[in-house]
Amino acid sequence: SGWMKEAAKDFRILMLDQRGTGLSTPADRATLPLRGGAAGQAAYLAHFRADSIVLDCEAIRRALGSGPWTVYGQSYGGFCTLTYLSLAPHGLREALVTGGLAPLDGPADRVYRATYERLAARNAEYFAWYPDDRERVTEITEHLRRRDERLPDGSRLTPERFQLVGNFLGGNTRIDSLHYLLEDAFVPGTDGVRLSDSFLGQVHTSVSRAPNPLYAVLHESIYAQGESTRWAAWRVLSDHPEFRADAAEPLLLGEMVCPWLFEQDPALAPLAETAHVLAEKADWGSLYDATRLAENTVPVAAAVYRDDIYVDRGLSLETAERVQGLRVWETADFHHDGISDDGEGIFARLLAMVRDA
Repeated sequence: SGWMKEAAKDFRILMLDQRGTGLSTPADRATLPLRGGAAGQAAYLAHFRADSIVLDCEAIRRALGSGPWTVYGQSYGGFCTLTYLSLAPHGLREALVTGGLAPLDGPADRVYRATYERLAARNAEYFAWYPDDRERVTEITEHLRRRDERLPDGSRLTPERFQLVGNFLGGNTRIDSLHYLLEDAFVPGTDGVRLSDSFLGQVHTSVSRAPNPLYAVLHESIYAQGESTRWAAWRVLSDHPEFRADAAEPLLLGEMVCPWLFEQDPALAPLAETAHVLAEKADWGSLYDATRLAENTVPVAAAVYRDDIYVDRGLSLETAERVQGLRVWETADFHHDGISDDGEGIFARLLAMVRDA
């Protein structure tokens, strides 16, 4: 179904489990200590970025005896596509990207400055649709300041961790789920009003990184080139007090990864020191070759979503200008999860764009 149904008309589809994900060698709180202490673990994980993923792809392509192939990158997959165009363009016939044009240079801070601005606007839009939810979010936050509420894994649900349900704001297909979640928040108990088991279970599913710890551990490293990230999202947050957990009416957060998460999530706590080593690492290599991208000859088409809160429109268009021959389809019809809305139509449109290039 979706984009795969459309792609299957022209392609044999190969879905790759990137390093540490899916059925590839796992990297989590159980396996990473086998690599040594925090420094050893960080050194190992430094090989899990887009440059290494591209080398894996090329090794697989050669093993299959394949000529140049077509790649489709959604979100971080688009970042990897730009790295592919930089490191091994000879391996590509054409490339499609949705919600995934990464900034080619600059510190991670500029990403989060744009992200907080977009996310504030998305909060305002959501609370305009569901004004009662503004009061409900404040009620839940105040309740969590007073009461000890536990998630199914036994960890405490703090106000700041609750804010992470804002990840629902990142798409058309998910945003109504946030409203349904908040509707079911409170139930009466013998010791007063408590958060319902249903609510706590759904929040846990949304905010726990147990299924994908590398998402948190390596999150900001995807922007790192030649300098440390130093918890960029957390630092930039200081310029946006409306997102602070102690604000009178705190806004909801999105995909930001802050150091406190490694104290509060049991799946991440054993990896806290490793995450700090990675946050301070300053000798990251380059992920993109600006000269090669400026001379690119591989047909590329990218969907840029105007209101994308995770991959900023402005930064995306800046990147598009720096990749020779890249054709942009800018649209306000979709959010970051556009392929869940109309993957079939989006894929068909982008493929037509590269084939018509």
